[in-house]
Amino acid sequence: MIDLDPPGFQSRPVAGEQGARRTVLYGGYTVFSVFQPVFSVAHRRAIGYHASLRAHDEHGHHVPSQEVFTQAARRGDLLELGRLAESLHLGNFNAFDCQDEWLFLSLHPAALMDTSYGDALLAGLKALGLPPQRVVLEVSEQAGGENTRFAEIIDGLRKSGFLIALDGFGAKHSNIDRVWQLRPDIVTIDRSLLAQASRHPHIERVLPGLVSMLHESGQLVLMGGLATERDALIALESNADFVQGAYFARPDVEPVKHEVAAHLMEDLSARERERVAARERMQAERLAPYVRALEAASAKLAAGATMGDATLPLLGLDQTARCFLLDGSGRQIGDNVLPDGRTTQRAKRFRPLLHSEGASWERRPYFIEAMRAPGRVHVTPPYLSINEAHLCVTASIAAQGAHGMQVLCVDINWDVAAKQRS
Repeated sequence: MIDLDPPGFQSRPVAGEQGARRTVLYGGYTVFSVFQPVFSVAHRRAIGYHASLRAHDEHGHHVPSQEVFTQAARRGDLLELGRLAESLHLGNFNAFDCQDEWLFLSLHPAALMDTSYGDALLAGLKALGLPPQRVVLEVSEQAGGENTRFAEIIDGLRKSGFLIALDGFGAKHSNIDRVWQLRPDIVTIDRSLLAQASRHPHIERVLPGLVSMLHESGQLVLMGGLATERDALIALESNADFVQGAYFARPDVEPVKHEVAAHLMEDLSARERERVAARERMQAERLAPYVRALEAASAKLAAGATMGDATLPLLGLDQTARCFLLDGSGRQIGDNVLPDGRTTQRAKRFRPLLHSEGASWERRPYFIEAMRAPGRVHVTPPYLSINEAHLCVTASIAAQGAHGMQVLCVDINWDVAAKQRS
């Protein structure tokens, strides 16, 4: 058989060196490690490094690492190359001048299903003097399906000391059951979810709730793929614990300098504070007419005016959806008072929810906060109104009436108001 391989072709993957760094030589390519830092938002520094591969040919030209692995798969060398690459990452990371940082390793599901994988990895770590607690094993959210054996393997690796990260949460068919099944230490939000949040404000508003749900489930949250300042600000405002991406630092063969990371995180935090303050000013300007009208309506009610007469100016404002009155226990007095001629198709679709006389709103923030500070207007963050299942803001004020303390409330259509301002 004629050998068609080019001169210098390394027929089997072997370990090599390039200066002080380890490499893998294979098929005329030199494969080496690069590390992208993972930053803690609170600590303002890198707390770990995600390892990945880069490759160049015999002329020093960059080639996609996937090309090397495609060739290895074709020749039956994929498993051997993968294990060498992992050893490469461990050795090069161990040479870093760092103490406690984690090494994030992305794992192929097939490697995990190999029963000898965990033992081999532990042996490699022991040879380098690295404890397994320094290694975060990244598992794809889509890996393993509902395979019970897969979950058992993950649990075994956790018991050996490794940290487990569930990667790609929020993509395709993700669900919270997967988190509960595998019980990872860290969940990485998929980049596609961040991209959608950058384009759609309603998805951006959902992210903090998603992060909060994961926190309550016992996971730390990482947002990766952050390429722009807007991406980074969304991550910070979502209360992500860790961030990663080209905006902060690109993959490199050397660790990131602490002072560079600290300055970058401080600047970003300052920008976030400015953004939040600007949004709060805009919200206050938008709500000012409703707050003034609500205060006036409350004074009229206290003076003996009817609900209809007291709220007439408030109902005349463009985005008022309804006014309603609660007693001191949070029960609604009478039905909703609606603006004349402003019933929407959406309201008609949710008709069973429109009539609320006697309904209990005692657990709602607009009732609780108003009762805590009578005479002051309380304004909720945007939330989904049960009346029409659309986004609204509720302003409320508690005052003494003829029959005790009462809370007057106004719902403001927030989606429409936001679009008009943008």
